[in-house]
Amino acid sequence: MGCSNDEQHKSSGENTSNKQESEPEAATTMPMEEPEVIADNLKVPWSIEKFENTFFVTERPGNIVKINNGEMVRQQVMFDKELSTAAEAGLLGFELAPDFSESKTAYAYYTYKDNTGQFNRIVTLRLENNIWKEESLLLDHIPSGAVHHGGRLEIGPDEKLYATTGDAHQSDNAQDLDSLGGKILRMNLNGSIPEDNPYSHSYVYSYGHRNPQGMTWTPDGTMYASEHGNDANDEINKIEAGKNYGWPVIEGREEREDMVSPLFTSGENNTWAPSGIDNNGNQLYTAALRGTAVLAFDLETGKQKEVITEYGRIRDVLIEENNLFFISNNTDGRGTPQGNDDKLYKILLTP
Repeated sequence: MGCSNDEQHKSSGENTSNKQESEPEAATTMPMEEPEVIADNLKVPWSIEKFENTFFVTERPGNIVKINNGEMVRQQVMFDKELSTAAEAGLLGFELAPDFSESKTAYAYYTYKDNTGQFNRIVTLRLENNIWKEESLLLDHIPSGAVHHGGRLEIGPDEKLYATTGDAHQSDNAQDLDSLGGKILRMNLNGSIPEDNPYSHSYVYSYGHRNPQGMTWTPDGTMYASEHGNDANDEINKIEAGKNYGWPVIEGREEREDMVSPLFTSGENNTWAPSGIDNNGNQLYTAALRGTAVLAFDLETGKQKEVITEYGRIRDVLIEENNLFFISNNTDGRGTPQGNDDKLYKILLTP
């Protein structure tokens, strides 16, 4: 099956190209200044969340970093299970509840191990006295292997909780509708299965995914996701309920009836290892690990470009009021840490 794209530094190769193989050109919205450092000395950060003027950043070793007005507090998380230290594993996705100001509740995705094996689970956490405590279990026994844990959590415009899951390095999981691996899952905020999910009594929203790590919805409600390909052939997909995105049967520019090919792909000779994704209208911005960049994709023109480079591996992005926030991921054992890495950055997007 080949190794995960997330296992190496960026290799030399052709420029990024979209499904139609057009030449990459600048997206219409471009950063115009040097990034501001919001926080540094983060320990393998994975996910950015923001509430009013406060940031919450998960760290894979099991902490949540609260950042407010230049002050950084590393908050402990008390898990019900032993956090796994396997490659790419740990505390991953994190999403604040819509009523966070009152409930102090968030949703989290983490990898654990016990005497029955290693799995991923989705839980609620509650914040009290700067300590997060696991409060309720929403979904358990999501497949976990040496790599490919997925891990992104997002609440969609329909007020449902979505989760990306990897194939756990067992590619057959992705096509198996009875497996939670290699999927995008959808659930009610209490962990129950929505009645309008595409498969009866199933959390599965879409399948045929290898290792998706980012989700976003544009203002018109369209869903997009980023996904690691097999050594190359990374993907940006338009996600629709019940659709099959092909892995491991097809990848990259390959096509097959009843399977969906990506809107954008890195192609066979280049690797992005895309992770977190957000949008500014018709512009998608994606963190790239092995690509060591923030990539911009123009949904109207089909053009794409590296818009932020020179900061190493990038794990997640968040856009708010034309401000792009992103976190580097150079301390995960696969990057080359710069001074005081890892860091949370801010940059203004201007037309």
